[in-house]
Amino acid sequence: MNLSLRHAALIMLLTSWTLVAGAYENIQVAVYVRAQEVARMSDPAWLEREWQRISSAVHVDKVYLEVHRDGVKPDDATLEAAKAFFAARGVRTSGGITYTISEPNRFETFSYSNPEHRKRVQEIAELAARHFDEVILDDFFFTSTKSEYDIKARGSSSWTDYRLKLMTEAGRDLVVKPAKRVNPRVKVIIKYPNWYEHFQGLGFNLETGPQVFDGIYTGTETRDAVRSAQHLQPYHGYSIMRYFENLAPGRNGGGWVDPYASRGYERYAEQLWMTVFAKSGPQVTLFDWGSIQRPLGAAAPGAGPPEPAAAAAARAFNAVDKVLAALGKPLALRSYKPFHSTGVDHLQSFLGMIGLPMELVPAFPEADPVVLLTEEAAADQKIVEKIEKHVHAGKSVVITSGLLRALQPRGIGRIAEIEHSGHVAQFSQFMVGNQATVTSDKPLLIPQLTYRTNDSWELVSALSGDNGWPLLQDADYAKGHLYVLVVPENPADFYFYPAPALNEIRRVLTAQLPVRLEAPAKVSLFAYDNGSFIVHNFRDEPVDVAVVLRAGGGAIVDIASGERTATSPRAATGRGATQAAASSAARLALPAHTWKAFRVPTP
Repeated sequence: MNLSLRHAALIMLLTSWTLVAGAYENIQVAVYVRAQEVARMSDPAWLEREWQRISSAVHVDKVYLEVHRDGVKPDDATLEAAKAFFAARGVRTSGGITYTISEPNRFETFSYSNPEHRKRVQEIAELAARHFDEVILDDFFFTSTKSEYDIKARGSSSWTDYRLKLMTEAGRDLVVKPAKRVNPRVKVIIKYPNWYEHFQGLGFNLETGPQVFDGIYTGTETRDAVRSAQHLQPYHGYSIMRYFENLAPGRNGGGWVDPYASRGYERYAEQLWMTVFAKSGPQVTLFDWGSIQRPLGAAAPGAGPPEPAAAAAARAFNAVDKVLAALGKPLALRSYKPFHSTGVDHLQSFLGMIGLPMELVPAFPEADPVVLLTEEAAADQKIVEKIEKHVHAGKSVVITSGLLRALQPRGIGRIAEIEHSGHVAQFSQFMVGNQATVTSDKPLLIPQLTYRTNDSWELVSALSGDNGWPLLQDADYAKGHLYVLVVPENPADFYFYPAPALNEIRRVLTAQLPVRLEAPAKVSLFAYDNGSFIVHNFRDEPVDVAVVLRAGGGAIVDIASGERTATSPRAATGRGATQAAASSAARLALPAHTWKAFRVPTP
């Protein structure tokens, strides 16, 4: 390939080695470069200057060079020169594609039934494959268009059904096959965004996509739960990594984080930590080349300028890097989400925020002693049979109040006559068993359940005046149990449950795990199969918590510092079917927005 003089000058800079941040032992860091910045890499001085800024702040193992976004396509010479620049610095390169026409116009996508657009989509895939042996699709490989082409092609199908079929075909025939014809070695990876509850409506097909593409990648950018339109909870970065790992075991390449809407170090760092705590894919991609050079958040009064996101990422990686090697395989309360199902958006992430280790799976986990089913599970037409089989075998199934309502016409009453009344109740007092009442900081709204006295039992109750309703209900069936967990009308109201109520919910729902939490809301637990665990405080203030070890033990050991914390024996709690065996507990103090990792010493 003939290079212009400007590209020849760029190649001459390849011997110029800059000081870079040190590599991490257990984390691979990638940086994604948008097509707009890749095009500027035709300027050797600009590229050298920008690279020094990034590489001096955070170690980078890999760079994704985008070949298309919003109609911007860097030329062949620039792509090849940029590849050579990074290769000389020991940095791997892969290609990237964003299939957008105009991001500013509400992320305008291609119409995959428009012949002209289909041709352009294929040409972009072929361009990427000519230059790279790996290509990742940024998370806009969906369609939201309702053009005349789409309206005609859809026919009598729903938009969801039409788009699911269309995008499966487009991925296979317009992207993967053409790319492999140009470069048989190329691997095409699809990066899925964070809003999986709505994927099917735009054509992201989690049932077929992992088979069409050579691998997947996970968007773990949760940003600010209040100020972002999707209101993704901080725990979501962990739960989505685990979910996508279960969709394509061993083929989830890593997690992808951006600094948008992160008002400071804590929120940005938490996104990175959730990504690596999941132990699914060794790589973290920082989006993007330009954004990570900008200050993270606003300057505090009287303080200096905030650090750039790249430096903040390095701080977060340094804090967690050595700990990761000591963690085993994640353990959790697993929740079955059938493909293309809908329910309360991202409810499992709200539950993760109240200290329940959560993991989504695409098939009913028959081997698990305790299974959580939300309203999404109603999409499985045989779900009542699966529930009955599971509890009949001596295991436990926890269903939410939303699923109870959905299954009432489908025979769930043959297991226990508990009904969703269709009414709601406002309350602020809680009772755990027959213990004294505790009060929330504000009135909460819940659906009212009814049941038959002595056929099932209230474990946690809501009280209002002289009346009350279940919050956690227990019904036995053969040797097993069906529990109903009432979900507040606003799932974020779980955060206003007093600690004693949350502790009982955790005790029942995580009885199968080796460790559980006693804490207020917004403290999360991450458990692993080798006796290690992490406790993370998402709160804006310090918190005191207890970790309860099911098997007992004399101490827990801080993985980072080696410091030992003694445990105290606990007597058996509860009664009857929900009785917990004797255990031990350790008290911990956690500053705001921090975590600690521990292991239980082997006897």
